[in-house]
Amino acid sequence: QGEAQRLIQEETRRPFNLTADLMLRTTLLKLGREEHVLLPVTHHIASDAWSTGVFLRELTLLYDAFSTGKSSPLIELPIQYADFAIWQRQWAQGEVWAGHLAYWKQRLAGAPQCLDLPTDRPRPAVSRHLGAHESVVLTEALSAALRTLSRRDGVTLFMVLLAAFKVLLQRHTGQDDIVVGSPIGCRNRLETEGLIGFFINALVLRTDLSGSPKFRELLARVRESCVGAYTHQDIPFEKLVEELHPARDSSRSPLFQILFDMLNLPDIGTGQLRGLKVENMPRPRAAAKYDLTLFAMEKRPQIRLQLLYDTDLFSQKWI
Repeated sequence: QGEAQRLIQEETRRPFNLTADLMLRTTLLKLGREEHVLLPVTHHIASDAWSTGVFLRELTLLYDAFSTGKSSPLIELPIQYADFAIWQRQWAQGEVWAGHLAYWKQRLAGAPQCLDLPTDRPRPAVSRHLGAHESVVLTEALSAALRTLSRRDGVTLFMVLLAAFKVLLQRHTGQDDIVVGSPIGCRNRLETEGLIGFFINALVLRTDLSGSPKFRELLARVRESCVGAYTHQDIPFEKLVEELHPARDSSRSPLFQILFDMLNLPDIGTGQLRGLKVENMPRPRAAAKYDLTLFAMEKRPQIRLQLLYDTDLFSQKWI
């Protein structure tokens, strides 16, 4: 097991050559006569979290077919990722694009370059992206109360949790202008749901917490910022950075350093392949792409929170 963990860590850290490699590589570790570890590694440029579910679903269908001598049961896809890329490139030249860009320039004008969270250690000159995480499960009663609050105020559970997270960040930074990033799937066309590819985009969610608003008033502010961001979600984050020219710092990500993500992906923890019992094997160490990333997962009847943090900045005790 120890050697398997070492090999997994080594393989997941091995870089891709973007000009020559396939963006998928796989390793099969044999632990015993009937126990194996399959390690697929994809580069994020070619795959996102939704793609993992597509990959595993197709792997199951292909394994069941090939293990019994049948041909592939997969049907031809109506479009490929390249079709989406061409559409996006054409769309990025018109008046609609200019309107989306104007929204973001106005929305983020004067936004703070960073949130000054207190850290346990000095920020290194260059981020190493070393991470660890802590988790907590909210009680059934609290989880139910949060759902009731979201329904009563006409907001999503995502917005309720984001608003609470922003209050926490305000308390620790002393800042009223709170900017948090959040990923969005950008699969708003039916044809893209069955594709493996990098569709995900990062939204910049800025909220003004000044004036000591009541929580319900803050919820309205968060809802307004989220709805605006969703409406203008098609501008790629990289293009936004290019247009806004934020001050660049090799120790921080541009525009935001804290991410909030509410996962609504299918459960891929366990499953069945013909003649095999399959279970998910957690990775030994996480990569911290940002200072903090808060993941929320709705495992009814409860809500689970996981906070991924940069270990160069924060100690486990602080988290």
